[in-house]
Amino acid sequence: MATHANELKKTPLHDLHVDQGAKMVPFAGYDMPVQFAGGVKKEHLHTRTHAGLFDVSHMGQIRLTGPHASADLERLVPVDIIDLPEDKQRYALFTHEQGGILDDLMVSRFPTEGENEHLYLVVNAACKEQDIALLQAGLSTDTQMDILDNRALIALQGPDAVKALARIAPEVTTMVFMDTRELSIGGIDCFISRSGYTGEDGFEISIPAEQAEILACQLLEQPEVEWAGLGARDSLRLEAGLCLYGHDISVDTTPIEGSLIWAISKVRREGGDRAGGFPGAAIILKQIETKVVSKKRVGLSGTSRAPVREGADIINSKGENIGCVTSGTYGPTLASPVAMAYVATEYSLPGTEVFALVRGKKLPMTVTKMPFIQPRYYRG
Repeated sequence: MATHANELKKTPLHDLHVDQGAKMVPFAGYDMPVQFAGGVKKEHLHTRTHAGLFDVSHMGQIRLTGPHASADLERLVPVDIIDLPEDKQRYALFTHEQGGILDDLMVSRFPTEGENEHLYLVVNAACKEQDIALLQAGLSTDTQMDILDNRALIALQGPDAVKALARIAPEVTTMVFMDTRELSIGGIDCFISRSGYTGEDGFEISIPAEQAEILACQLLEQPEVEWAGLGARDSLRLEAGLCLYGHDISVDTTPIEGSLIWAISKVRREGGDRAGGFPGAAIILKQIETKVVSKKRVGLSGTSRAPVREGADIINSKGENIGCVTSGTYGPTLASPVAMAYVATEYSLPGTEVFALVRGKKLPMTVTKMPFIQPRYYRG
């Protein structure tokens, strides 16, 4: 049954979006801006050249505290959490016993307070309740979990993001990619990371909900900054080769099938007392060892102007079905179609020619390394 508009949740910035002419759509149970007056392409290109401001307050924010918080979380993910340095962030995955991916998330470690470690998690909106239940079942009794549903989350992305933000928070210029800080920005206490979901330099900023509109307006006063909606966020992340959970990775794909072996920390897969020990480890580690999987996530680039959308079948030159598109659009930066798909492993090498079926037509596509654009994360 479709969710009615009056049943949708609203982010703390909802009224500001409506006042500024956003087109609102249901997304993960929230009424969210898909685009503003300029349209998706303009927002996309403005983010690539200047700075786009995104409301991502629908994401789940969770804090874990306790003397063994990192060891507790490490049992649930194939990632090195114990050695994550203070004021750093890491990409992680929740997996199940068959090796599939339950969600992807970001984990930050803030400075230890007394004996208590302090971890901050950002999880996908559609997976919040599932992830909270997973943590409740998997954490030990001495790790406390707080659901930070009184906070907003915004993302400032683009090559001019640091210039704009530094006018009200000069300290951000000392941060590099995947750094995190607790900072006062314009008098507002924030959690901030130098990271994002666009392939550009930028920041994600967690703000007390009641002060979100104040900070958003301060950023929008900067000449480089304009609103961007979910439409541009999706096309930007696809050009950057970044997965959307529930589309490009899911419970039916393992990290190895999803070309995410880099997200399995070395210490969790190569011997030693911390190797394995996470849900699905036997299956995932065997796939790493044998390099045997039946399908792989790949990038696809096309030469026509017609976009190849999610759900399109991928076939070989004989017309045999060899896979399916999981995300696809016309890439405004590249001025050509780009897509992600799962294909039979024998067709996964870059340079392989395949075809996408779009309204009965065979569109030639080439398996391409991702990301499609050169990322511009600031590493110092």
